[in-house]
Amino acid sequence: MTVCYFTGSGNCLYVARRIGGTLLSVPKLMRQDKIEIADEAVGIVCPVYNCEMPMMVREFLRKARISAEYFFFVYTYGMGYGEAFAHVKLAAESAGLKLSYISAVKMVDNFIPYFDMQEQIDTLPEKDVEGQLALLCSEIAARKTVEVEITDNTRAQMAVYREQLAERFLRKDTALHYLVNGSCIRCGICAKVCPADNITVTDKVRFSERCEVCYACLHNCPHNAIHLPQEAGSLRFRNEHVSLKDIIEANS
Repeated sequence: MTVCYFTGSGNCLYVARRIGGTLLSVPKLMRQDKIEIADEAVGIVCPVYNCEMPMMVREFLRKARISAEYFFFVYTYGMGYGEAFAHVKLAAESAGLKLSYISAVKMVDNFIPYFDMQEQIDTLPEKDVEGQLALLCSEIAARKTVEVEITDNTRAQMAVYREQLAERFLRKDTALHYLVNGSCIRCGICAKVCPADNITVTDKVRFSERCEVCYACLHNCPHNAIHLPQEAGSLRFRNEHVSLKDIIEANS
């Protein structure tokens, strides 16, 4: 089994590890000229971004040549995922893949504009992440199948989400508005954890227009020096089972 993952704060890397198999980083794969993956079972683990998949994951599905009898997709989310399942089914079909199984694991929502990280961390016990993962892993091991129905209402909701959320928040130029305060020591960690090679650090931190809006640079800065113009709280988050070194190795 092969599991491809995209992670900014460690949630999806932890889920991928729990599923097991050969783990492949989507950002690293995207730096290759050709992506060819063949296995009996192939899956993708990524977060929900405004009822959508991350931009890079959508690009990955277009670029990769995946051959699998059992193709599965797992989202992580904090509040809700709207019609995110429908996006996957349509993207899979466009890539010539049949979606066998899809699920979502409720974890800490690290979308800083809306959620205070302390409040999110405090809700972890009631989310029962380990119980969710045990069920997820058992269903994948059993090769359970799930059918995603797409109706006219589904498509209408997808259009609404795209107009009101995705087009507003999923922008490649997002990082140009990030603020770097005096706590920055130009250690370069932000550049190392960025999955899109969007950050350079010389005499200052510079952002380009390849942002994935994953907030890996904000959550993993050891000095909490990177901020948004508006945030729900100043606390940052990284999955307790994942180290900074793990994030760097996944995305650098």
